Amino acid sequence: MSEMIYQLQDLKVSFADLSRKPLLGAAPRTEVLKGLSFDIPKGEVLGIVGGSGSGKSTLGRALIRLIEPDAGSIRFEGTDIAHMSENELRPLRRRFQMIFQDPMSSLNPRRRVGGIIAGPLSLQGFDNIAARVDEALDMVGLPRQFAARYPHELSGGQRQRVGIARAIALKPDFILADEIVSGLDVSSQAQILNVLETLVRELGLTLAFISHDLSVIRRLCTRILVLYQGEIVENALTPELFSNPKAAYTRTLLDAIPLPDPDQVWS
Repeated sequence: MSEMIYQLQDLKVSFADLSRKPLLGAAPRTEVLKGLSFDIPKGEVLGIVGGSGSGKSTLGRALIRLIEPDAGSIRFEGTDIAHMSENELRPLRRRFQMIFQDPMSSLNPRRRVGGIIAGPLSLQGFDNIAARVDEALDMVGLPRQFAARYPHELSGGQRQRVGIARAIALKPDFILADEIVSGLDVSSQAQILNVLETLVRELGLTLAFISHDLSVIRRLCTRILVLYQGEIVENALTPELFSNPKAAYTRTLLDAIPLPDPDQVWS
């Protein structure tokens, strides 16, 4: 049996609906995740897919404790991190990292690429930081001289590689990638997916990849979790999901994928 890096049980997350806030008292809350339970084995590439408002980004942020859930447990290598304080979480932060959707907003425009990658390393007390920055750039296929450039001097695909380099430089066990190719052209998307496939294989990473695009998910992920209105409607290995989807919503998502050949079938 595979060793689990994550075990989630009855995870619930809600947010205050400020648009309906009464004159007195607290705003009503909208439940975004409605009691999710699933495991992520070490080394798996998990695809998390669903439409807008399905809760997929909320789930991702809960996994790495950027938000605290209302209820339930999030066990990271056996330790429940669901309700840890920030001080308690600090020693674990290095071990789960995130690659953000928009690198232009997630990379400090006033810092050079080398400083962007070095910053988290310095905060976590790593030594030989310059060598680690060079290694991270090598691993994502960027020339080392890019360390002297600013984000605005790079293309969108290159900026996303910097975001990946910043995450892997810390040698994490788990990476969350949230819609990281959605703003790129097809060629750049393919290059980023190639980088991720290589890193997963060479570093033994566990990866959760959030996307609304099932064609991207199909290429990269070994298992797919389908969310609909905050609930899991399907959790299946990728070939099984494409050949024999169980949920009506999954079939709707599959039907929405444009096919280059009208006679093509997913099986």
